[in-house]
Amino acid sequence: MKKVFFMLILLSITKLTAQITITGKVLEQNSKLPLEFATVILTNPETNQIIAGESTNENGQYIIKTKKGTYNIKVEFIGFKTKTINNFTINNSQTIPTFSLEEDAEKLEEIEITAEKSTTEYKLDKRVFNVGKDLISKGGSVTDVLNNVPSVNVDIEGGISLRGNPNVRILINGRPSVLTANNGLESIPSETIEKVEVITNPSAKYDAEGTAGIINIILKRNKKGSFGSSLQLTTGIPDNHRINYNVNYKKEKFNLFSNIGYRYMKFDGSGYLNRVNFDATNNPISFSNRTTESTRSRSTFNIYFGSDYYINDKNTITLSYYHRNNLSKNTVDYNFDFLNSSHQTDNKIVTQEFYREPQKANQIEFNYVKTFDKKGQKFTLNLQYDFWNDDENELVNEQQLIPVTNIINTLKSRDIESSKDFLFQSDFKLPITKESHIEMGIKGEIRNIDSDYKVWDNTVLIDSLDNLLKYNERIYGAYIQYGNRKSKLQYLLGLRAEHANTGSTDRKNQFRTDKSYTDLFPTAHLTYNFNQATNLQLSYSRRIRRPSFWHLNPFGGISDRRNIRIGNPDLNPMYTNSYEVGFLKRWKKFTLNPSIYHQRTTNVFETLVTANSFGALVSKPINSGTEKRFGAELALSYSPYKWWRLSSEFNYFSFTQRGVYMVDDNNWSTRVNSRMKFSKLTIQASFNYQGERESGQIFTDAQYRSDIGISKDFWNDKATLTLNMNNIFDSRERKQLITGEDYTAYRYERPIGRFSSLTFIYRFNRSKKDRDRLPD
Repeated sequence: MKKVFFMLILLSITKLTAQITITGKVLEQNSKLPLEFATVILTNPETNQIIAGESTNENGQYIIKTKKGTYNIKVEFIGFKTKTINNFTINNSQTIPTFSLEEDAEKLEEIEITAEKSTTEYKLDKRVFNVGKDLISKGGSVTDVLNNVPSVNVDIEGGISLRGNPNVRILINGRPSVLTANNGLESIPSETIEKVEVITNPSAKYDAEGTAGIINIILKRNKKGSFGSSLQLTTGIPDNHRINYNVNYKKEKFNLFSNIGYRYMKFDGSGYLNRVNFDATNNPISFSNRTTESTRSRSTFNIYFGSDYYINDKNTITLSYYHRNNLSKNTVDYNFDFLNSSHQTDNKIVTQEFYREPQKANQIEFNYVKTFDKKGQKFTLNLQYDFWNDDENELVNEQQLIPVTNIINTLKSRDIESSKDFLFQSDFKLPITKESHIEMGIKGEIRNIDSDYKVWDNTVLIDSLDNLLKYNERIYGAYIQYGNRKSKLQYLLGLRAEHANTGSTDRKNQFRTDKSYTDLFPTAHLTYNFNQATNLQLSYSRRIRRPSFWHLNPFGGISDRRNIRIGNPDLNPMYTNSYEVGFLKRWKKFTLNPSIYHQRTTNVFETLVTANSFGALVSKPINSGTEKRFGAELALSYSPYKWWRLSSEFNYFSFTQRGVYMVDDNNWSTRVNSRMKFSKLTIQASFNYQGERESGQIFTDAQYRSDIGISKDFWNDKATLTLNMNNIFDSRERKQLITGEDYTAYRYERPIGRFSSLTFIYRFNRSKKDRDRLPD
C-alpha cells in the first residue's frame, strides 16, 4: 500500500507536457438538449485503432487527454446516428465544435433489446442504481427500491443500513427532507424515483451527518419538450393497491411537473418472545412466553407538483410543493404465559392493542441555479421548509385469565407530535484553470419538534407520563474544497465546519438538555486513471451521527408493559474516521469493483436492555464506547449475452466493540441479480443473504429472501404489465437472542409473508424510448 501511495504522490507532481486537452459538447439535434453518456472516440485514421475516448457528462460535455496528431473523431449514442470528423489535426488544447446527433428511427427497436442503461452503474466514488430498469420494485415504495440497491439493506422493520452499518444519512435530491421522517419512505412511490446514489465516503460538499455514508434518492423530472404523462395501476396479494398519475409539460421558458397517487396496504404478521430468568447461581427460576398476531394497514395520499422557469439560458428557478396524508392502523393480539421453575403456568394474560396514527407532512422548496460564461462556473441557492404533524393513539385492553379471571383493564395513550424545519443551502463552483477548480458553500438547518404525551390507566391520567417535550436543533455548516487533475491523477481536498446546538425542554422540567459543539470534518479523495477503463481511488472522511428525536424522546409507547422502549435525552453524537481504497476495472462485458474500508467510531450508539423493578425489559439507546470495523466489498457485473445481465456483490467485515460491551465478531452479506431482456419481455430475479451478526447484547440469526419480476410491453410500447412475486420462500423473518445479567430472551418476528403484485402502466403521448424522466 505504501508503494502505491508513493507512486500516486510522485505522479501528482510530474508534468507530462506531451499531453494536451480537448473539450466539447454533444447535443440532441431536435431538442438541443445535452446527451449524457454519449461516447466520443479518437482513432488513428490509418489503422482505425482507438487512441483515446470519453463519455459525456449530464451537461453533454466531455474532456479527453491525448497527444498532438491527426485523428478521426467519432461520436456515438445508442439510438442516434453516428457522426464522424475525419483527419482532424490537433496541435494544442482546444474546444471541438459542438456535435448534434440525429435520432435513428431504424435503431429504435434495437434499443429495446440491447441499449438500455445498466441497472447499476459503477463509479469510483459512488454507485448509481437506475430505478426505471428495476422490475422488482415496480408498484412498491422507496424501501422496495432500496432492497435492491448495492450495499444497502432494509430490515423487516424498515431500518436501513449501508454495508451492515445502520448509521446512514438519507437525502432526497441531495438534501434532507420531511419525506424521510416517520416512515415517510414507505409513502413515496418507486415510480417517482429516477436513481439512487450510494456514497460510502462523501466529500466535504455533503453534510457530515451519517457515519456509514449517504444514500441520495433522486426524483424524476421531465427533460423532454411538450406534454407527456403516465398512469400506473397496482393490485396485490395481500392487499397492496395503488393508483399513481405522473404528468409533465415542458415549453421553452418553463417546465411543469406533477405526481399524484393513492395507496392502500393491509397485511398480517406474527411473532413471539420467550424469556428465561435466572438466580444468582445461574439456575432458571421462571419463564415467560409472549405470542403476537397482528394486522396492519396503511393508506396514503400524496401529491407533488412544481415548475422550472428558465429566465434565460443562464438562470433557472424551480418552485415545488409536496404533501402526504397518511393513516396507519394496527391491531395486535398478545398472549402472555408466565411459568414457574417447573414450567407450570402461574399466570396467563391476554391483551389486545388498537393503534391509529393519522399523519400529514408538507414540503415547500425553492431552487435557483445560475451558470456563467466561464465553463463550469455555477451558483446554486436552495430554500426548503418542511412541516408535519401526527397524532399517535394507542388503546390496550388487558385481562388476566389464570389463576383467576379479572375484569378488563384499559390503558390508553396519545402522543401529538409536530415539527417545523427550515433549511437553506448555497453552493458555488469556480474553475481556476481547465484542470482545477474550487468549490465552497454554506448551509443551515433549523428544526423544532413538539411532543405532547399522555397516558390513562382505566380513565385515570398517569401523572408521571403526562408531559410536553420540546426539542430544538440548529445546525450550521460551511465547506471549501479544491480539485485538480495532473495527467492521470485527480485529487479533491476539502474541509467542512459544522456548528450544532441541540436542546430539549419540557413542561415539568425533567428532561432539560442544552448541548453545543463545533467540529471540523476534513475529506480527501485521490483518483488515478490508468486508462479509460481502469481506475484506483483512495479516500478519507470524518463523519458524525447526531441523535435523532426518536433516540432522545423519553416516551416510547405502552403497547406491551413488559417490553418497553424509551429514549435517552442525554445521548451524545458519535464520530467516525473512515478510510477506503477502491478499484474499478471495465471490460466489454464485465465490470469489477473491489474495495476495502476501515472505520473507527467513538460514542457508538447501542441498545441497553435492562429489567426494571417490575421485571419488565426496558430498551434504551446509550453511548457504549468505541468500535473498529474493517471490511472488504466486491461488486461484479457481467453480460454474457446482449440480452442477459448478471450483477452481484459480496461484503465482509469484522468489528470490535470496547466499552459497555466487549464484542469481537464478523458479518457477511451477498446479493445476486439476474436480468434477461428480450424484444418485449423482461425477466428479473434477485437473491439476498445477510449473515448472522452480534452487536451489544443482541445476536441476530442469518436472513435471506428471494424475489422475481416479469414485465411485458405491448401496444407499441405505450403500455407495460409487470408481475412481481416477493419473498417467494417466505423467509423474511428475524430471530434474535438477547442476553442480560439475569435473563435471556429469544425474539422471533415475521411482519409479512409472501406478497405479489400486478402493475399496469400506460403512457400518454410517449413511449419507453422517450428520453425523459417519466416512469418507465
